[in-house]
Formats: sequence, C-alpha cells, structure tokens
Amino acid sequence: MDWQGQKLSELLMQIMLVVFAVMAFITGYSVGSFQMMLLIYAGGVILTTLITVPNWPFFNRHPLKWLDPIEAEKHPKPQPTSSKKKPSSKHHQK
Repeated sequence: MDWQGQKLSELLMQIMLVVFAVMAFITGYSVGSFQMMLLIYAGGVILTTLITVPNWPFFNRHPLKWLDPIEAEKHPKPQPTSSKKKPSSKHHQK
C-alpha cells in the first residue's frame, strides 16, 4: 500500500465507522433494541475492516519509485558528524 493509499484507507475507515455508528444508533433507537444497535455497528466494523485493511489494488495507484541499487552506491548516505560540546561554565562551580 502506498502513502496515498494509506491516507485513503484511513479516511474511508473514519467515514465508514461514523456512518455505521449513526445508522446503528438511529435504527436501535427507533426499534428500541440495544442488541440491534450493537449488531448493526459490529457488522459495520467488520465491513470496514474488510474494505480498509487488505491491500486492494486501488490503494496502490501511486507507487513509490525506489532508487536503483547501482545509483545508491554512487551517492553514499552522508554520515553524521560527531561534535563534542564543551561544558558550559554555568554548570561548574569552584
């Protein structure tokens, strides 16, 4: 799953869970059944999971272009320089 696919997956998850929560509450309230509300919401969570968790092809529309290994060898990763700081005079008491 590429970066944009992850963003889309998270957005779909948030929207679907809120929609199913509202639908479950309205249905449960109108029918007067807490069990019906929980069943509808549980079904929504399962459906949301089946849509947003697997790596479906529509989540891979913007693949990343990786650097070719030969190119990577030509441009080595810069190494961090280690600089030791001198202790400040504020911390030393005589």
